[in-house]
Amino acid sequence: MRVQLKLILNCEPDDAWRALRSPTVLQELYGPLLSLAPDSPMPTLWEPGAMQVTMKGAGVVSVGRQLIDLDFDLKRMPGVRILVDNGRPLSGPLALLDSWHHQMAVAPAPGQEGKTLYRDRLDITGPAALPLWMPLWTMWQWRGLRLSQMAPNWAFEPVPPEQPAGNGTNTETPAPR
Repeated sequence: MRVQLKLILNCEPDDAWRALRSPTVLQELYGPLLSLAPDSPMPTLWEPGAMQVTMKGAGVVSVGRQLIDLDFDLKRMPGVRILVDNGRPLSGPLALLDSWHHQMAVAPAPGQEGKTLYRDRLDITGPAALPLWMPLWTMWQWRGLRLSQMAPNWAFEPVPPEQPAGNGTNTETPAPR
């Protein structure tokens, strides 16, 4: 079974790629519904490799352990970067699935300067796939909403607000009289 998202995000593709690789963004994405407690310190940016985390509902109740096993596909198509998670649920309700394959792709949005085409696909199999599909689909809708809300704030070097007209650039403090 498959759960998918396809969105145009209001950010540059480089900013979206950096955000996808950020454990901090992942925590913010799911909060306050879910939180991730890692077994070892979280990196600043995900790199290829594996890490185990405990997922907690509302930050309190354990809902299972997950193996996050990341790889990057940067050669499939020019301009497309794909983060692939071949990890799997280790415990909890999602551990009833036989397989878990999650891909997130970013690319420049066609014809939309400064925007990102974001595609997110989760493939699951096993006897529990059918009953778990609707809760996962619902979670993916939450992901899509949160990604759309968060994306405009992902700029690495935010553009400073414009100065009001007539505001001089002299920042010197006048000498006392």
